[in-house]
Amino acid sequence: MQERTDETDAQLVTLRLDGPIAEVGLAAGRLNLVTRRLLRDLNAVIGALAANGSVRCAIVHGGPSAFCAGSDIREFESLGANASEDKILFEDHVLRNLDALPFPTIAAMDGPALGGGFELALACDLRVLASSATVGLPESRLGGLAANGAVRLTRLVGPSRAKEILFTGMILDSARAVELGLVNRVAAGSALDEARLLACEIAKRGPLSNRLAKALVEASIDLPTEAALSRANAAQQRIFDGTDLKEGAAAFLAKREPQFV
Repeated sequence: MQERTDETDAQLVTLRLDGPIAEVGLAAGRLNLVTRRLLRDLNAVIGALAANGSVRCAIVHGGPSAFCAGSDIREFESLGANASEDKILFEDHVLRNLDALPFPTIAAMDGPALGGGFELALACDLRVLASSATVGLPESRLGGLAANGAVRLTRLVGPSRAKEILFTGMILDSARAVELGLVNRVAAGSALDEARLLACEIAKRGPLSNRLAKALVEASIDLPTEAALSRANAAQQRIFDGTDLKEGAAAFLAKREPQFV
C-alpha cells in the first residue's frame, strides 16, 4: 500500500493519498474556521486532486472538536461593499471546484459542521456524521445568510424543509440529520473510520462507472429529462467502449473479484 502525506505551505489543509483514496484534512485549529487562507489552501488541494487521474474517492475531514465551525466572524468587520470580491465569490468558487471533482467525495464529520462548515460538507457527494456531532446553517441567528448552502440544501431535502432549517437557524443532532436526509450515515464511533470503509467500498467499483454516475445524477437535476437521457445514452456507450466492463464481466465469469485499473 502506497501512502504519503502532502501539506500546503500554510499547513491549514493536508492531503494524504492511500492508493486510490485521498484524504483532505482541515487543520486550521480546534474549530477549523473558514478563512481566506483556509479556502486558498483547500482550493490548491482540490486542484491537485482534479489533476490526479488515479484518485477514485476523496474524504474531507476535520477534527474531533469540529469538522468546521463556520466562518471566522472576526473577518466580517472588514467586509462590506467589497464582500463579494473578498469573500463571497472566492468561497463559492472553491465550493464549486469541490462539487465538480469528477469522482465521489465524502465529508466525514466527527465534530460540529455549522454554517460555512456545513456548506463545505454539502458540496461533497456523501456525508458521514458521528453520532455525537451536530450540523446546521445557523446564520439567521446572527442576521446572516447561508446563501450557497441554501441552494444545495434545497436540492437535498426539498424547499419546505430547507426553509424551516434556514428560517430558524436550527442545529440538528445526528438522528434528525439522517432522518431528513442531510447525512448518509451516522457512525457509532469515528466518522472518519466509517468514511474510510465507505471509500474503500466505492474504490473497488468501476471508476469510470462512478464518475459517469456522478455526472448523470447532477444532469438529472440540472437538465430537462430528454437532455439528461441523451447524456445517459452517451455515458452508457462510454462504458461499452472502455475496459472496466470487460474486466468486470470476465471477473464475474471467472468467479473472482474484478481488478479495475
